[in-house]
Amino acid sequence: MKFRPLHDRVVVKRIEAEEKTAGGIIIPDTAKEKPSQGEVVAAGPGARDEAGKLVPLDVKAGDRVLFGKWSGTEVKIDGVDYLIMKESDILGVLDETASAKKAA
Repeated sequence: MKFRPLHDRVVVKRIEAEEKTAGGIIIPDTAKEKPSQGEVVAAGPGARDEAGKLVPLDVKAGDRVLFGKWSGTEVKIDGVDYLIMKESDILGVLDETASAKKAA
């Protein structure tokens, strides 16, 4: 991808939801909600504080994140749909290692 976000902006690719329910019912595209989970593809360098000092972002490329339903701006880059949002629109980072430990 040839796009570099500025300041405290991040580029997120949505992670698609399951096509079936737990009972095996297939959900049609028109009834699906947009997923509020995604993977950070790129992140800007960070925001500046009042003193002009660069404050780095807490998220990095590869992080799985949760965000609000109406967060970000949808864009298409190289034929792929992405969301560009401020880091403050991200609700949290999903910790893959913690869920893997619970499953074991």
